[in-house]
Amino acid sequence: MDDRVLRGFKDFLLRGNVVDLAVAVVIGAAFTAVVNAFADSFLTPLIGLVGGGGQLGGSFEINGQTFAWGAFLSQVITFALTAAVVYSLVVVPMKKLMERRRRAEEPGPAQPTQVELLIEIRDLLRRQQGAGHGPARSGPGTTTLPGPL
Repeated sequence: MDDRVLRGFKDFLLRGNVVDLAVAVVIGAAFTAVVNAFADSFLTPLIGLVGGGGQLGGSFEINGQTFAWGAFLSQVITFALTAAVVYSLVVVPMKKLMERRRRAEEPGPAQPTQVELLIEIRDLLRRQQGAGHGPARSGPGTTTLPGPL
């Protein structure tokens, strides 16, 4: 593979958003397994007991067709519990964080200064023109050496 492709792929993977998203997917899958186990182990049997108990608790039959209303109700409760947990553990804290940032109580991500941006632009232009890949020859606190930009 081309070195540029590998470097670009590495940069893509090491971006904060990609890593955060991967962690969220893994935690979401684990949380889903826990909630489904809770529903299968506790909710569905409890609904079956409330629905009359026994083998047909939580379901009824009409003309040979079985309607498993207990399983459906269990999934609705599971969805509501999942939504409540996600709302309380993710949405509410994010809203509070964004509100604090709007009120300037908590600083957002640090933005580069104009000098830092200009140095970065200069260095990129040098690399494009083939002037070298070494450290900058000028900048804040350094002396300017003669030579091409």
